[in-house]
Order: sequence, then C-alpha cells, then structure tokens
Amino acid sequence: MNSVLVEFEVLPSFRAPQGGCLTQEMLDAYDVAGVILLQDFVSVERCAALRTRALELVEQFDPAEVKSVFSTTEQTQLDDSYFIDSGDKIRFFLENDAFDEAGVLRQPKHMSLNKMGHAMHDLDPVFDAFSRTAELGEAAKRLGFGDPAIIQSMYIFKPPHIGGEVVCHQDSTYIYTEPESCVGFWFALEDATIENGCMYFIPGAHRLPLKQRNYRNADGTLTTETIDDTPWPEHLRLPAEAHTGTLVIFNGRAPHMSGPNRSEVSRHAYTLHAIDRQARYPAENWLQRSPELPLRGFQQ
Repeated sequence: MNSVLVEFEVLPSFRAPQGGCLTQEMLDAYDVAGVILLQDFVSVERCAALRTRALELVEQFDPAEVKSVFSTTEQTQLDDSYFIDSGDKIRFFLENDAFDEAGVLRQPKHMSLNKMGHAMHDLDPVFDAFSRTAELGEAAKRLGFGDPAIIQSMYIFKPPHIGGEVVCHQDSTYIYTEPESCVGFWFALEDATIENGCMYFIPGAHRLPLKQRNYRNADGTLTTETIDDTPWPEHLRLPAEAHTGTLVIFNGRAPHMSGPNRSEVSRHAYTLHAIDRQARYPAENWLQRSPELPLRGFQQ
C-alpha cells in the first residue's frame, strides 16, 4: 500500500486566502497531500491575545489538586477519568517530565503543562471568538463540510526543555465518524521550528487505511484497538515549520507527529477539530459531551 505514496519535497504552503476562500489550487493540494499550510491566516496580535488568555486560565489551575499527565508514549490517560470526562470542560494536563523525584514541579506551572482541553471554544469567550470566524466558516465550507461542528479544542503548550514527543497517529482514531469527517485546524501561536518540536506529516498517507480505533469501555476506561499494524512510512515525513499566525489544515487520516522540545523556547499552538453533523458520531467514542453543551459550528 505504501508504494502508492508520492514523495514530496515540502508540504504545500500558501499565503492565507482572503476571507478564507480556499482556491482550487489549495483544495487540490489538500486532496493530494492531506495537509496544507496557510501563512498569516491569523494576525500576530490575535495569537498574542489567545496566549495571554490561556495563561490567565492557567493561573486559576492548582496542579497540587489534579496531577493529570498526558503522554502519547506512556498512554497514561487511558484510565484517567479527569481526562476522559473533559469533552465538555476546561482541564489541564501536565507533561510526563513535569515533576521531579519528590513530586515537585521542575518548572513554573505554565512551563509544565502539556495541554489544556477540550471545550475552551464553547466555555470561554476569548477562545470562542478566536474559534468562530467567517474565515474559518468559509474554509470549512470549501473543504466540503455539509454541517460543520467544532467537537474539541486543545491548547498545546509544548514547554521548553520538557515538551513531550507526540508519536505518529491519525486523529480519526479518536474523533471517528461514519463516514469519516474529522478535520484538524491547527494554529501556530508562536513560531514552530524543528528545534522546538514542530509537527511532521507524511504527505499523501491520508489515503492509507485507518490504523487504530479508540473506544470508551463500559467501565469508563479507554481502549485503543489496532486495525492495521503496518509500520508508518516515516522516512517520508516532512516538517511543518510554521511562523506565528499560520493555520495548518489536515485530514483526520493524515499521519502526523512531533518531536520533543528540548530548546529554550516554548511552542504554543491551538487546535480545533471539526466533524460533519451529517455523519454519525458513535456513542463509544472517548470524547462525549453533555446535552447541556450541544455542538456548534463556526458561526458566532
């Protein structure tokens, strides 16, 4: 199956289109690669405002109360109810290396977090305004969504020195619909470089099968089932280095990963995942929301 993949030299990148009106060239590139980068989609000032708001929310978080760690290498979240029940809340998840041997944070708490999730876009007015714009709505329409809805939001801190590795995966493993409709909208809130752990994609590999499915068990824990154990063609991966304000749009099947951040600077990013409400969202998906917080699209 991997033999059908075409080797790319770089990931497709464009200047952000006016009004979110993705051109046919952009749509064609997205169809072939499964990912496109749109430079200057968001202003530097709006990125800074979202970073400021994220740090304000962090100030309200007491890591002594909940020491929940998120790690794609250790999979610590599979039986962590604090994580599993976060689909309609704002919760904080620490890096695997955040604590020393005595259980004390090695760095200040804002430099110890892996991410914040998963409903800032619905529960916080600043995140809501950032997540719902006419430009994003138009981009979703051009991508072919019939009835788009934002299912989750994640603020990724990727802190200096301890920012964790994210192993190769497909987001449709976790945000699965029938038919598959998940699309990621990833915003660089700070410059993302190879040195501070930028994302990597295997362009064209979104045409490969879905390799895993994640399920919520009857006892509330999570299980990840392997469907296809063929190794990823990681030799074809390319870095998604992105300046502040860049939007990366990627297919739910697009395999992606990121290295650890051992640099002196953070790599803050904000991700939205959208699904099509015309598709079926299974009850066994890990991410579930209360009826009191119904799904909404990209309009305010």
